[in-house]
Parts: sequence; structure tokens; C-alpha cells
Amino acid sequence: MKRTRLAAATLATLVVAVVAVGAAWMWMQRAGADERTLRLYGNVDIREVQLAFRQPGRIAQMAFDEGDAVSAGARMAALDARPYEEALAAAAATERVAQAELDKLRRGLRPQEIVQAREAVNKAQAAAREAERNHARLSELLPSGASSQRSVDAAAAARDQALAGAKAAQAALSQAQEGFRREDIAAGEARVAAAQAARAQAATALADTELRAPSSGTVILRAREPGSMVGSQSTVYGLSLDFPVYVRAYVGERDLGRIAPGTPVRVRSDSSSHAYVGQVGFVSPRAEFTPKTVETTDLRTDLVYRLRIVIADKQAAAALRQGMPVTVEVDAPPAPARQPRAS
Repeated sequence: MKRTRLAAATLATLVVAVVAVGAAWMWMQRAGADERTLRLYGNVDIREVQLAFRQPGRIAQMAFDEGDAVSAGARMAALDARPYEEALAAAAATERVAQAELDKLRRGLRPQEIVQAREAVNKAQAAAREAERNHARLSELLPSGASSQRSVDAAAAARDQALAGAKAAQAALSQAQEGFRREDIAAGEARVAAAQAARAQAATALADTELRAPSSGTVILRAREPGSMVGSQSTVYGLSLDFPVYVRAYVGERDLGRIAPGTPVRVRSDSSSHAYVGQVGFVSPRAEFTPKTVETTDLRTDLVYRLRIVIADKQAAAALRQGMPVTVEVDAPPAPARQPRAS
């Protein structure tokens, strides 16, 4: 009987020892894991966009209400486009006129116009020959008194005028055959380019009558209603961007060596036990004092460096609201202990 009791006591002691050793081992493992895990604290970044038209006008349509989810490129609002359509039509007509004038300069005169210029030369030359013969005839009759000096002088003047007319007609024919000057063509090309630029501006203005979402998000502000007159840059919608999720966190100077761009992290919030996987996208090169909105166990006067953590998870976009405080866990080796300063 005594032996049985002794064996039972020994067994109980052994069990207690084993349990104690196991508990101690588990505590050491947990302590080691906690030491390897770096915990940071921050908030989900607030990213908003104030949407406005680049052109003034009267609002014709507002497609979304506050709280609606929108996708990138969605048509959110539109202005009355008729004035801009008319401006585009006028700019297109001006461009066609400028292009027609340039084509005319490049082709030169029509064949019929060249023929007319050539016939004008023949006519002027014939008149010059007739004036020359008349002057010669009157000059021959001057010694006999059959003509006066006055008549000879008038004939000479008429001859000179006819010769000048022939030269002018010949120059006009040469110009018609050569075509327009290069400078005139260059000016025509410049007028076409200006007309094309004006048409492009009118087309851009027409496209700006539609307001489209730059990214997916949630409407948090509807500032106008259909029928309202708005100026350019007047806020129409406020859009909260929800993907990807950005977290702003801070790391102390002692742990800065444990963080680098691309480091994987886990992000947790107080409202859920789910951990969202992300990675460090940015580490600020400038130190700053810990913001008051960040809750850490370090002193407030410690210098920290700002981090931006990117979470490319669709579930995180729905669960992590902007401004929500979060905890960031990083599996990284502990920072080496600081050596005491030499006295």
C-alpha cells in the first residue's frame, strides 16, 4: 500500500515537472516571437478628390448620390453641351476655309487664268508695236510739215506707255506660271495650324462637359444639382478613394533599420481580428516628432520616421475606413542593443 502511494506521488511530481517545463518552453517561444515582431501604430490615410468641371456652364445631369460607389471612368455629371457643340462646329468651318485657301496657294492659278494672262501679253505687245509704228510714221512726216512736233511727242508717249503695258503683262504671265510665293504658302500653312489648334481646343472643351471619376471610390459629397450654373473649378462632387488602401504609420529611430521599402507587414484594426497583408511602400527620409494621433508605448518626444504602407486587397478597401487607427506588425529581427557611451 505504501509503495502504491509512493509511486502515485512520484508520478504526480513528474507530471507537474513536465507541465512546468512545457509552460516555460511555450512562454520562452512566445517571448521570442514577441521580440521578433515589431508593432507600429498609425491610421488609414484619408484620400479624397474634389471633382470639378474645367468649363463653366449649366449642369444637365448628376448621376450619383452621396454614399454611392463609383468605378474609374464612370460618367458622374454633365453640362449642357450645346454651346460647346456649336463652338466646335464654328472652329471646324474655320479650319476648312483655311485649308481651302492653302490648297489654292499650293496649286497656283488655273490653266484658264494662265491662258488669259498669255493673251493679255499678246494684246499688250500688239498695242506696243502699233504705237511704235505710229511714232515712226509721224516722225518721218515732221520734216515736210505734214505733222507737228506736238503730234510726234504724243506718239512717243503713247509708245512708251504701250511698251510698259507689255512688260507688265509679261511679268503677270511669269508670275501666273511660277505660282504663289513660298512665303504666302507658309503663311497659309500657319493659318491652317492655328485653325486646327482652335478646333482641338473646342473639342477638348466639349469633352470637358462630362465629369468622369478618376478612380474607384465612394461619393462623400454632392455639392450641386441639375440646373445649377457653375464656374470652372467649382466643386461638384467629393470622392473618397478606397483602393488601394494606404496606411500612414511611424517607426522610431531605434527600429528604423528593421524597415525598408517592400517589407511585408500585417495590418489589424480594433473592429476585426482579420489581418490584412500589405507592404511598406515609402519610408520618409526626414525625421519628425510623433504625431499626437499615434498611440505608441514610446515617449512622445521620440523622433520617428513616417511610413506609407500599401494594402492591395479588395477586402481591406471595404473593411478599413479612412482615418481608422490600425496596428502594423512586422516580422523583423530585433534591433541590436545600444552600446553604452564611454565616459
